[in-house]
Amino acid sequence: MEHVIKTISDWVWSPALVVICLMAGLYFSIGTRFVQVRRFREMARLLFANDKSRNTGVTSFQAFSMALSGRVGTGNIVGVATAIGFGGPGAIVWMWIIAFLGAGSAFSESTLSQIYKEENEGELRGGPSYYIEKGLKCKWLAVLFAVIAVMACGWFLPSVQSNSIAESFAETFHINPAWIGIVVAVLIGLVIVGGVKRIAKVAEIVAPFMAILYVLLSLVVLAVHIQEVPSVFMDMIRSAFGMNQALGGILGATIAWGVKRGIYSNEAGQGTGAIVAGAAEVSHPVKQGLVQAFSVYVDTLLVCTATAVMILACKTYNVFDASGNILIAAQGVQLGEPEVEYTTAAIGTLLGMEWGGIIISIAMFFFAFTTLMAYYYYAETNLVYLFGKGKMERVLIWLLRVGLVTMVFVGSLYEASVIWAIGDTGVGAMAWINVIAILLLSPKAFKALKSYERQKKEGKEPVFNPEEIGVKEAVYWDKYNSENLS
Repeated sequence: MEHVIKTISDWVWSPALVVICLMAGLYFSIGTRFVQVRRFREMARLLFANDKSRNTGVTSFQAFSMALSGRVGTGNIVGVATAIGFGGPGAIVWMWIIAFLGAGSAFSESTLSQIYKEENEGELRGGPSYYIEKGLKCKWLAVLFAVIAVMACGWFLPSVQSNSIAESFAETFHINPAWIGIVVAVLIGLVIVGGVKRIAKVAEIVAPFMAILYVLLSLVVLAVHIQEVPSVFMDMIRSAFGMNQALGGILGATIAWGVKRGIYSNEAGQGTGAIVAGAAEVSHPVKQGLVQAFSVYVDTLLVCTATAVMILACKTYNVFDASGNILIAAQGVQLGEPEVEYTTAAIGTLLGMEWGGIIISIAMFFFAFTTLMAYYYYAETNLVYLFGKGKMERVLIWLLRVGLVTMVFVGSLYEASVIWAIGDTGVGAMAWINVIAILLLSPKAFKALKSYERQKKEGKEPVFNPEEIGVKEAVYWDKYNSENLS
C-alpha cells in the first residue's frame, strides 16, 4: 500500500507539473509586463497599508503574514539542503528563477481570489474554489478542489509538521515525543479555536519575527565566513549553468531540483496563497496581489537563500549523483544524505554542534508551528465553501479543529512517511487544478491590473469596479462600493 501511495505521489508531482508551473509563471510575468519588478516598491508599501473601513477582513500585513506562515516552513531548512544535496549549489539559482517567475503567478491567483471573494458571517473568504465556481462556472471542479484541500491540509499534512518538531526536540533535548505532541497540540488548539482573526494576530507577530531572526542568524554565520561568500555565489552561478566541471553531469538534476523545491517552498500557483489573499480587506484586488507576490520573494530570496549560503559557505554539504555517488564531500564534518544536519552543522561551525542543534530545533518549531496555522486556515476556508452558513458549518468546523489537533498529537508519535505522501499528493492535485484555472481566468487578472494602473496614473486611490473587467454578480464588491463610495 505504501508503495502505491508513493507511486501516485510521484505521478502527481511529475516533471509535467514542474514544467506547467514554470511556464505559467513565465506567462503571467509577460502578461503583467513583469509587475513583480515594476511595482516592487509598491509591494513593500502596501504591506502596511490599511484599507479596513469595515470590520470583516484582515489587514494586508496580516494576510501577508498568514501566507508567509504557510510558505516559510521546514522546507526552508530541509528542502534547501535536499536541493543542494541532489542538485548542487546551482539548484539555488534555479530556486531564485522560479521565485521570480512564481511571483507573477502569485500575483494573478491572489488578485483573482480578491475579485471573487465572499463575505461569510463577518469574515472574508476566497481562493481557488470560489474563483473556479464563479469565474469558470465549474461547480464540480471547485468542490473537488475544496474536498482535496480539507483532507490534505486538515488531516494529513499537520501530522508531518508535528513529527518534524517532535523528532527535532527528542534528538536535541531528549524529551519524550508524546509530551512534545501534547504541548504542540494544545498550543495549536488555542490558536485555531479563535478562528481567522486569532490566526492572523498570531501570524503577524510570529511569522515575520521568525523570518527576520533566522536571516539575522545567517548573517552572523556568514560574517565569520565572509571570505567564502564571493566564491559561494560564483559556484552557484557556474553550477546552475553547467560550468562546474565536477557537477556538469548533473545539470538536469540541478535544474529539476531547484525548480521543484522552489515551487514547493514558495507555493506560487498552488492556490494556498490565494486562499489567504481572499481574507484581506482592500479597496482593489491588485493590492493584495502585489502583497502576496512580495511574500514569494521573502520566502525564497531571503529565508531559503539564508539557509543555502550558510550551508555552502561553511561547506557542510555533500552532493550526490543519481547513483548515490558523492561528487562533492563536506569538509570538516561527516554527513550523509541531505537533511536538517546540513544546516545544524553550518551553525555548529560557529557555536558548536550542540548549540547548532538547539538553534535549529527552535527554528524548526516556529517554522512548523506557523505552517500548522496556515494548514488549518486553508482547510477551514474550503470547509466553509462546501457547507456555507448555518449550524452544520459550525459543527463541522469544530470537528475539523478536533481532527487537526488529534493528528498533530498522533504525528508526534509515529513516522509519517505514508501520511506525508498522501498529503503531498493532495497538494499536488490542488496545484494541477489551480494552475489550469488561473491560466483560463488570466484575462480577468490582467484587466484588473490595467484598471489599477490607470487609476494610479490619474492620481487616484484605486477602487475596484467589477463590471469594468466583465465580472457580474460580485456581491461583496457591490456592497463594499455602496458603503464606501456613496
